[in-house]
This record gives sequence, C-alpha cells and structure tokens, in this order.
Amino acid sequence: MRWRRVRALPGLLADAPAYVLVLVGLIVTVLGVNLLTRPLSALEVLGYYVGASCVLSGLGDVVGWRQGNRDRIVLVRGVAWAVAGLAIVVWIGRSIELLGPSVAVLLIVSGAGSVLSLLWTRTSAGVLRALFGVSEIAWGVMALWWPDVTLLVIAVLFGVRTAAFGVALVWHGARGDAPARRQARRWLPGVRLTSAVLIAAVAVAGLVLSDQFRSGVPVVDDFYDVPDRVPAEAGRLVRSEPYDGDLPAGLKAYRILYTTTATDGSPAMASGVLAVPDEPSGTSAREPTPLVAWAHGTVGVARACAPSLGRDAISTEGMPAMSAFAEHGWAMVATDYSGMGADGDFPYLIGPGEAYSVLDSVRAAREVPGVQLAEQTVVWGHSQGGHAALWAGQLASSYAPDAGVVGTAALSPAADPLGLAEVVTEDPGVPGASLGIAFVADAYARTYDVGLDTLVAPSARTIVREAASRCTSQAGTLFTILAGLAIARDQPILREPPGRGPLADRLSENVPTGPWSAPLFVAQGTADEVIPIRLTRAWVLRTCASGANLSFTTYEAGTHMSVLEPEAPLSRDLELWTLDRFAGVPAAPSCSAPVG
Repeated sequence: MRWRRVRALPGLLADAPAYVLVLVGLIVTVLGVNLLTRPLSALEVLGYYVGASCVLSGLGDVVGWRQGNRDRIVLVRGVAWAVAGLAIVVWIGRSIELLGPSVAVLLIVSGAGSVLSLLWTRTSAGVLRALFGVSEIAWGVMALWWPDVTLLVIAVLFGVRTAAFGVALVWHGARGDAPARRQARRWLPGVRLTSAVLIAAVAVAGLVLSDQFRSGVPVVDDFYDVPDRVPAEAGRLVRSEPYDGDLPAGLKAYRILYTTTATDGSPAMASGVLAVPDEPSGTSAREPTPLVAWAHGTVGVARACAPSLGRDAISTEGMPAMSAFAEHGWAMVATDYSGMGADGDFPYLIGPGEAYSVLDSVRAAREVPGVQLAEQTVVWGHSQGGHAALWAGQLASSYAPDAGVVGTAALSPAADPLGLAEVVTEDPGVPGASLGIAFVADAYARTYDVGLDTLVAPSARTIVREAASRCTSQAGTLFTILAGLAIARDQPILREPPGRGPLADRLSENVPTGPWSAPLFVAQGTADEVIPIRLTRAWVLRTCASGANLSFTTYEAGTHMSVLEPEAPLSRDLELWTLDRFAGVPAAPSCSAPVG
C-alpha cells in the first residue's frame, strides 16, 4: 500500500532548518504515539490528518504535471486526491464513521487508476505501479468489508509510521544533517519489484482470507416471511415444516413461525424449533408429551443469528440434560425470540420482549399438526436465556396463564443487566465485553427512547454497528472481539457509565423482580468468566427476601459453558428437578446463596 499518498509532510520539510525538524519531529512523534496507544481517541485527529495529507499530495501531483510530467493519469489522480482530501477535512473529519469507507474508496480508486495506467505506460515503472495498485484495491475492499477493524488498523499503521517519521526528524535535526542527507536512498529495481510483488501477494491473500471469513453466514429464507394474513392473537402458529438439524438421539423436530408480542405491546412474529420424541413408548405413547421451553443464550442480535437457521437449534452442545428428552418422553420448544429469523427488533436483555417470545412459543407448539403436548411447561434458559426464562416465569400468570408454567430454571443467568453492564464497562479488557456492550446498546436504542448516538461515543459507533450485524458463530466476530480489546484501555464505548444516564433506568427496568407463581431453579458455576457469580448471589438474596420459592445451586470451578456439558452435575440436578415439576411434587426451596 502506497502510504506516500497520505505522507505529504516529508516533501515540505526537505529544506527546513534543523531546529524546525526537531520541533516538528517532537510534535509528530507525540501524535504517532497517541495514534498507536489510543486509536479510538485519536481517530478524529487522524481524519483531519488524512484529509490534509491527501490535499497536499494531490496538489503535488498537479504541480508535477504542470512542470513537465504530462501523464494524464497523474493529473486526474492528483485532482481526485485533492478533492477527496478537501471532503475529508470539511465533512468526513467531523464524522469518524465515514473515515474508514472514505479511505477504502480512495484506495480502490487510486489502485484502479494505477492498474489502468498500464494501458498508456507499459514500462517497468508502470508494472510496479500496477502491482501496488492491486494491493491498494485489495486493502480497499477489505476496508469496506471490515470497517470497524479498518479504523483501528488505519490508526495503528499511521501511528507506527508517524512516530517513526517523527523520531527520524528529531534525529536529523539533532545531528544537523544537510537537506541532501535527509533524502531516502532509491531502492534498487530488483528490490522494488520484489517488494511490490510481496505487498500485492499479501494483500490478495488477505482478501481471500477475508472472503472466507464472510462466507458461511446463514441466509434468512422465505420460511420467515410474514404472510399476507397474520392472526391478530399472540401465540398462534403461522406455519411449520420439518427441521433436519443435528438433534439428540430419539427426537424429531419442526421449524415453526408464530405470532407474539413486541416489547412495546405491538404484534410481532417469532420463529423457533419444536422437538418431540421420535417414537413414544410406554405410558408416554398414550399421554400428552410434557414440554420444556428453552431460551437460548447470546448468539447475536441480527436476524441471521437465529438458531433455527442452523443445525444446532436443539443440540447436546451448549444445552443441558438433553438425554432426558428421549428417555422421559419430553418435548422441547426453542424460540429464536422476535426479531431473530422473523423481521423485527430483537429484545436483547429486554425482559418483556424475551418473555413474550418464550411463552408464545409454548402456545404455538401446541398447534403443530400431529403433536400432542401436555398442559404443563417448564422453562429453561441459559445466560441471556436465563434472563429470558426468569421474565417468562414472572409474566406467565398474567400474560399466558394457558402456557401452564410449573417451574423456571435459570442457568448462569444474566439476572441483573444493570450490574452486568457496570462490571463489563469497568473491565472492558475481558474478551467479548465489547460484543455485550454493543448488543445492549443496539437493542436498547431500537426499543427505547434513547438513540444510539446518545449512548455510544462517536468513534465507537462503527464498532457497535458492525458487532450488531454479526453472529457469535461467525468467524467475523473475532474481528469485533479484537477491535474491542484494542480499544479497551483507550476510551469506553459508551458515552457515560451505564450506572447513570438514560441507559441506567432502562437496564434497571429489566431486572426480574417477580413475583413468580411457580418454583425457581437457579444454578451457576463458581468460575463463571462471563457473568460474575457475585452478581447472581446478590440477586438470589434479594429474590429470597421477597419470598420466592427458589433453589440455588453452585458448582465448584464450573465455567459459563462447562456447567452445560452432558456429564456435568448440573444436568442431572436439572433433570431431577424438572421431573418433580412435571409430577407435581412440591418444591423444597434452599433460598440462600451457598458459599462456593
């Protein structure tokens, strides 16, 4: 990539006296270090820096053309860079979100011009210019594909080069070098050709790798389209079809689309998967099938993240006690929640919206042809789904008494969204913290009367928007996590801490407080690296004090996901607890926060 386009300063300092070199060198070094160590904070400065450099570089091409270089490509490119630089300085520098795409377009246009120049200048210099042009095009395309990472890469690359240039200026100024000694030596033709080939090869390889990262994203098919006639009543089945995912042994499944209610009370659509025993035997062959409603954990907030689009909506991976379904003749309905799969706003850690989707999935499951489900339902949920399960249990008696919820199991639950948001923002260096912050900001901005620009710092908005468009199962999410880690010690993603301001009230509203008409089972590993166990203990103590029928179990050294493994003790405990709920056995609450 030819960074000389945005490095017009060397030419301006070619004849400067020594003291000017030292002064400018110190300033440039500080700027470079700031760009390198605080990329998010420095991006706005970088926008003006890039714009000014583009103007100076473009003017240099125009002046060179007037002084004898009559290559039309040089003139056109010089004018284009000068105009683009002015646009950056006047407008784009004020909106950092446009910086990445703008640099990407500049790179593509410049690269295309260099490649096309071979039509007029078929020389060795033209070939080198075309090779560099190929790399510019590749980098420009990657910048459009990954705008959040591009901003940080631009900042870091400019930071390294700017700091190095500043140190060199100080060195030359301190030594009192004459202008002639400051000029870089010309590379040998062979070295230049080799470098050009390597740079182009690396850029093309990066483009291929980026394309592979972008592949495999689920496609929302026409099953999720809203029909012309949608039942006005929530919990009605709109359509169903066989689901051929990788199910636990002994189960068959259906993909379902059904009506539900959005957080604001308006009609909405949701999708999910219903799994039932493949061949019921014994008493289960003659009796309705008990139903477990599953609320999944964080997978993203975009439509394409719906578990029902993939093959693991109901699986032994990441779901506990799955062997119990075929053994005991249970069924499971797993909602995607509204806004995931079906069009709408996804209620990430927004209790009412999550609960409506869970409860209406139970109602819709009972309308699937050929399936006979019992009137009793137990709700299970993990992580974000634990939050959804708690809200479903809380709202069941008022919103959907016909769902027949006889128990709610919340596993490693995000029971306290406000406390969790405060913990995450206090330690943003935790891998995945940026994802959680981005998902909350996106969902709450869509649902409540707080705009995304109000919640998120200007230089972090691109990161938030890109994170909200990706699913945790996509390789591209790695870029969001790395970008989040890169800015973790720079500045917060949110404009102000979540404990105050417009976000605090909304997060507080979404802490489940009951009452619950059915028993609760809460379980978590003591080594949970995603949701601190102390938050769950504090929530349990408050809930116990309110009189809830709650059983709380901790698992020594259990992590966020390890507690869900088939052989983990949680699976057996959950299975026995659920058997009792279906059998109508009175729950024996522990209602304390055991030490572990």
